[in-house]
Amino acid sequence: MLSFTPHLIAQSLTSAVNLQLTRSYTSRIPQDIPTIVVSNHRSFLDAPILIRTIPNTLRIACHHYMGQTPVVREIVHSLGCFPLGSADQRQKLFFQQASRLLTSRQWVGLFPEGTRPMIEPTAPHEIGEFHRGFAHLAWKVPVDNLAVLPIAIASLSETTYPTIPIRWLQQFDQDEPFFERQGLHPMLVYHRVNVAVGHPYLITKAKKQEYKGRNAKILATDLTKYCQDQITELLRERTYKR
Repeated sequence: MLSFTPHLIAQSLTSAVNLQLTRSYTSRIPQDIPTIVVSNHRSFLDAPILIRTIPNTLRIACHHYMGQTPVVREIVHSLGCFPLGSADQRQKLFFQQASRLLTSRQWVGLFPEGTRPMIEPTAPHEIGEFHRGFAHLAWKVPVDNLAVLPIAIASLSETTYPTIPIRWLQQFDQDEPFFERQGLHPMLVYHRVNVAVGHPYLITKAKKQEYKGRNAKILATDLTKYCQDQITELLRERTYKR
């Protein structure tokens, strides 16, 4: 009997749109260590692409509304993604869920840009500011050794289609300010993509002792910048390389 694993479902979703997928620097993917994967985010295909790229079990955090919307919620659950909580409990539940997964040696995937690039499309080489939540998670999660792996999803060919009115999504998440605007929700479909793996950032048990007081914010900011810079450089390198 065929088992519909997240990898198989991710393969099916990307094949359904005839996506041509290549990978670069996969030797940088850590081995046998809990890892947080962070990536740029422009398309609904980003999660399936990362799941196809990472050989380990990858549980990707997704927007709250995706866990509430019919059809979409079935897809994200089949991919092994975990929707974030509502605004009033989002950060607390995220830390709890992600910490539980990482301590059980599963990998966690995140899109630190948040919702904005899905509503306001950016150019293939552009990247928005990263939220620091993933960096604080990396330093605080109760495991002795952990890696943070930046990955760039570089689009080489794509098409954007208008879909449903953005305001319709308010019924599934009334706290998301991006859903208050007029217009149709864009759906970006990649045709050709190169997934480039950056250099992992390793956090050891000894380094974790430095995460305290005023130094905690500095370490989280440095890690956030490191990942954003890595992905920015990879996007510049791969996007313009035909």
